[in-house]
Amino acid sequence: MHVSIAQYLDLIMFGAVCIVLLLGFPVAFTLAGTGLIFGLIGYAIGVFDPSFLLAIPQRIFGTMTNEVLIAVPLFVFMGVMLERSKVAEELLETMGKLFGTLRGGLGLSVCIVGALLAASTGIVGATVVTMGLLSLPTMLERGYSKRLACGSIAASGTLGQIIPPSIVLVILGDQLSNAYQKAQLDMGIFSPETVSVGDLFAGALIPGLMLVAMYMLYQIAMAILKPESSPAMPPELGESVTIGKVLHALVPPIVLIIAVLGSILAGIATPTEAAAVGAVGSIFLAGLRMGEGSSWPIYLAAVALVAVLFLTASIDLRIARNEISDFEQMAIYAAAICCLLITFGILLSLWRVFRAGILSQVVAGTTHVTTMVFVILIGASIFSLIFRGLGGEELVHELLKDIPGGTIGAILAVMVLMFVLGFFLDFLEIVFVVVPLVAPILLQLTMPNGDPVSPVWLGIMMAVNLQTSFLTPPFGFALFYLRGVAPPNVKTSDIYWGAVPFVMIQMFALVVLWYVPSLATWLPKVVYGP
Repeated sequence: MHVSIAQYLDLIMFGAVCIVLLLGFPVAFTLAGTGLIFGLIGYAIGVFDPSFLLAIPQRIFGTMTNEVLIAVPLFVFMGVMLERSKVAEELLETMGKLFGTLRGGLGLSVCIVGALLAASTGIVGATVVTMGLLSLPTMLERGYSKRLACGSIAASGTLGQIIPPSIVLVILGDQLSNAYQKAQLDMGIFSPETVSVGDLFAGALIPGLMLVAMYMLYQIAMAILKPESSPAMPPELGESVTIGKVLHALVPPIVLIIAVLGSILAGIATPTEAAAVGAVGSIFLAGLRMGEGSSWPIYLAAVALVAVLFLTASIDLRIARNEISDFEQMAIYAAAICCLLITFGILLSLWRVFRAGILSQVVAGTTHVTTMVFVILIGASIFSLIFRGLGGEELVHELLKDIPGGTIGAILAVMVLMFVLGFFLDFLEIVFVVVPLVAPILLQLTMPNGDPVSPVWLGIMMAVNLQTSFLTPPFGFALFYLRGVAPPNVKTSDIYWGAVPFVMIQMFALVVLWYVPSLATWLPKVVYGP
């Protein structure tokens, strides 16, 4: 394979970015700065056309006006609001009491709560830290193996990567959508199909639940084979849990999850609109948790929110029309009343959250994460633009084409690369830098059975792969989060060894997805059609 001077410059640029990131420099400025420096070097030696740089303002404008990415701050707001309003604490406490008197019960409760928090918050770091602070001391006090307790918490915390609605899937879906359209245009298909964030949400649901089931089966197996590793809580130490307490802890987050995911899968709302529903729902939940006095206005507002979703999905509520039937007029009036109730419920909830001193923390946390995501995205856009200008796209295409094993070898090589990069880089850098470079090429290939590579299947494989790398010693991010809040008597080696069985489970799940791709592709076809 012939490699030009510009392509050698590309390889050096990619290596330089990895080294500078490992040295701890800010990601966004590293990506943009390294790209611009190598662009100038390329221009100086005559291998880079500076007209490529004229596309940077257009790319930034396209990023900031991308409607799909509006879901990012909304889902972040939902997650931070639920975290600050102690929903996780109540869930862990209640489920621990419910299952604690069973062997392996505390481990099972951590898996269940991890799945619920993943589906309602989607923020890995916050979930691992919260469960590490609340569950780890209790599990160790009850005689749980340090390794099993640490592994359970770290693995359950990473479920936020794969169980929708996940910020990872929103960003990955946006990048894959662009890559899929580019792949089809390169193949001469000028009316390209699209893949949406909703497709990825539907595709991730079954693999995510499969992972939760595998984690729980491992907990049960450990309780049977090594009962000393996960003893039951003595009945005299256990506290009775009433059905009312369980419902109070479980029902609100489950209703919120159903409202967000259900509205997407039923076709009532786009992921961005569903994210707005989730943000409003989290405000209601926080208002109920934090407030004193009557909660009926908030309950009425929540019912009104559901009613508005139903009305907008089933009836034409536009008022700028020539003909409006009496029934539609009544529906418009009903929707207007519902909107007033929702507005009052939001204002009351926000006032309660403000008085509790939480609102400023939520706004600050949401702004911090959202700003980080978008600045990194802009930096990654500049980097990938200059990478392409130096001939990097052709280089990647030739590298993947020349790998032994054809399509299988190319996909495996990309998966290994992403897995290794996941040790050192956050998912944002990997999704924003690696996916735009490799996905358009992979999506032009065909599998050995003659079928084209499914973008949904490829996206879910990438998401599970990144989740696995976040859990793998010695550099897994989830392990560092847990190390930061673990008691002093828990060694780092306990956390590492505890994660190993769950990494093996993740690897097994990847193999299952590889051989049974319908686990990822069946539900999107049912929901959205082939």
